[in-house]
Amino acid sequence: RAKAMNLALGIGLQNFPEGLAVSMPLKRAGLSSYKAFLFGQLSGVVEPVGGIMGAALVTLVTPILPYALAFAAGAMIYVVVDQLIPESLAGPSQNKQQTLAFMGGFGLMMVMDVALG
Repeated sequence: RAKAMNLALGIGLQNFPEGLAVSMPLKRAGLSSYKAFLFGQLSGVVEPVGGIMGAALVTLVTPILPYALAFAAGAMIYVVVDQLIPESLAGPSQNKQQTLAFMGGFGLMMVMDVALG
C-alpha cells in the first residue's frame, strides 16, 4: 500500500511540469491563457485510458518490461534535453533559472526514488 501511495505521489508531482510543458508553448505561440490551460488539461485526459491499457497488457509483456521502461525513460530524457531545455532558454532572459529548476526537479525525483523505495 505504501509503495502505491509513493507511486501516486510521484505521478502527481510529474503532472505539474507536464501540464506546463504543454501549456507554456501554446501561450507563447499566442493562444489565450484560458485556451493554453484547457489544452494542457486535455492532454492529460488520455492518461487514465493508457494506464488501464498498460495494466491489462503488463501481464503479456512481463519479460520485456524492463527494456521497454528503460527505452521510455531514455526517450523522455531525450525530449527534455533536445527540445524543452533549449526552448526554455531561447527567450530574452539571460539567466539559467530554467536549467537550475530542471536540475533541482531531477534531483528531487532521484532523492524520492531512493528514499521512498
